[in-house]
Amino acid sequence: MRRTTLAPSLALFTVVSLTHLPLAVAGDWPAFRGPASNGISAETGVPTEWGGTGSGKDGAADKDAKNIAWKVALPAPGNGSPIVTGRNVLVTCSEDEGMQRGLYCYDRADGKLRWKQIVSFDKKLPRHGTNPHCASTPATDGKRVVVWHMSAGLYCYDLEGKPLWNTKLGDFVHMWGDGSSPIIHKGRIYLNCAPGAKAFMACLSLEDGKVLWQVDEPADGDGQKRTDGAPMGTWSTPQIITLGGQEQVVVFQPNRVIAYRPDNGQTVWFCRVKNEKGDLAYSSPVIGDGICVASGGYSGGATAFKLGGEGDLTESNVLWYKPRNPQSIGTGVILDGYLYIPDAGPGTIRCLEAATGKEKWSSRESGDNHWGSIIVAEGKAYVTNQKGSTIVFRPNPEKFDLVAKNDLGENSNSTPALSDGQIFIRTFEHLYCIGAK
Repeated sequence: MRRTTLAPSLALFTVVSLTHLPLAVAGDWPAFRGPASNGISAETGVPTEWGGTGSGKDGAADKDAKNIAWKVALPAPGNGSPIVTGRNVLVTCSEDEGMQRGLYCYDRADGKLRWKQIVSFDKKLPRHGTNPHCASTPATDGKRVVVWHMSAGLYCYDLEGKPLWNTKLGDFVHMWGDGSSPIIHKGRIYLNCAPGAKAFMACLSLEDGKVLWQVDEPADGDGQKRTDGAPMGTWSTPQIITLGGQEQVVVFQPNRVIAYRPDNGQTVWFCRVKNEKGDLAYSSPVIGDGICVASGGYSGGATAFKLGGEGDLTESNVLWYKPRNPQSIGTGVILDGYLYIPDAGPGTIRCLEAATGKEKWSSRESGDNHWGSIIVAEGKAYVTNQKGSTIVFRPNPEKFDLVAKNDLGENSNSTPALSDGQIFIRTFEHLYCIGAK
């Protein structure tokens, strides 16, 4: 793989559009990182300042709280992010060391629990101490919701909580637990079934859970460690893009970014991502302006390449490669040729030229590491750090342009959901609705 920095004209890049997932209700936030799973929102009137939760009771906020409509206690900490459809706010939680895996549905009007569905699982599987089971984010088409409980299976419910079907996809065991989330597109579910000894990309029917295609990802190791002892695994969530008029499902696998045809799983292209510290894909690939950037986990290698072409793009399309980078767990965005990325160690937010990798600035004003991903709305970026503070800043390549820092006083590893002018944030203790009371 090339290690030199290249700077071809952006005018030569292939135009890429991120295909929006179907929305049954305007303002829905149907999946991890939003309608197109890319962190970009068309929402307007989104609050930029909130806080002062005080000792308000569940279902309400302290009377002096600013822009907090309600909060509700969650049964257990978790890293999965909320989604929103219509009146429903949905989030996953696990209890009893993952032997109880649940999907919880709250009323967006007041935070009251509408229903819950708990799946019992008879095994205690390993996980990282900072990653409780049920780290996956559910997905919805506005009529049904699907939730992946890893080895316990993929489950589908209607929006009143009625079970529709479930499908067991195999055993997924990893020392660091789970994290990939499903997406829904045109009546199909796309799921990166990993990490585990057998990892694969799958497409299933939303109607009945039938597996329509499955493509195994070759691996040099047992799914947890490579043959040389270095760690391996992918926790990356797929996204749909349209490239050259063709829809593609793009996923960050342990050591490469790969695009599949959505109808049959055929590989369209792939690009290798070299990571000397292990084959690890924690974050999702960042796609924008004809460029894809993939940052390996464990402070490993970051690779940027231009989109366009077929087969192995590693030699022909790579723009830059950096062997060591800050820890990448949350996913960034590309806007107007610049990559804005949250780091999980050190706790920085950085701006890079997407085509060259040149750092424009790096800021520690967030005050802590980020596991959550960046969301952009109305020209402002939102990202929640591990202390539960959501940083709002204007994407500006010249400087870190802070708008507000909003502290909820509770730890969080999740990504905000934006819907109809409100923000929904999951902390270790509560689910919050940020917006007018």
